[in-house]
Amino acid sequence: MRVRIRLFAQLRELMGSEFLDEEFEDGAVTVAELQRRLEQSRPALRPHLASLALAINEEYCVDASTEIRERDEVALIQPISGGAEQAPPFLVTHEPLDRDALRELVRTDASGAVVLFEGVVRNHHEGRGVARLEYEAYASMAERQLEAASREVLEEFAGREVQRIAAHHRIGMLEIGEVSLLVAVSASHRRDAFEAALRAVDRIKETVPVWKREHGLDGSIWQEGVSPRPAGAEHPAGA
Repeated sequence: MRVRIRLFAQLRELMGSEFLDEEFEDGAVTVAELQRRLEQSRPALRPHLASLALAINEEYCVDASTEIRERDEVALIQPISGGAEQAPPFLVTHEPLDRDALRELVRTDASGAVVLFEGVVRNHHEGRGVARLEYEAYASMAERQLEAASREVLEEFAGREVQRIAAHHRIGMLEIGEVSLLVAVSASHRRDAFEAALRAVDRIKETVPVWKREHGLDGSIWQEGVSPRPAGAEHPAGA
């Protein structure tokens, strides 16, 4: 028996296909058996399986003993947009970035200033016309590095009443005027908030594994970058 599983959004991109096919000898297979098979046969899915729901014929299935039959439509459902009560402080996503959500993540009652930096796609770079930018990331590592760079800046500004830092980076194809990076910083005083925000953006640019491809009238080209400078390292990697 063949079970065909539909994928959507990030899962579809992760697996490089809209469907996964799994073959079983029996005429029916349980949800639990399918989950075990996916864990064994699809290594890329393993980090996500615990957060996924399974739907059969467009209905959520919560009973692992439920049988799946040949003609059933099966889908894996990842966490859905808008489902979380609060955005995480460090995020790499294909979705448009939410300024208000990031601002609320850092604001405290002690914050006299909140600075929000927006990195925006522009229509030129080093004399070349740019029609759009495509961002690619080592996403799981990038989120950890967003956090590490922010933590480093908080340590650097210790004693200057900088309260919190949060950062979200968008990936995928972005058009002119769209926001690719948001960094929010809260502090008791505006000077500290501005300076910490500038430092955080600089460190993110030096540490987070994100790459940009320019798309223009003359084709596409990857932008040259800088050698990574991991948080806590005194010299660039390989120096």
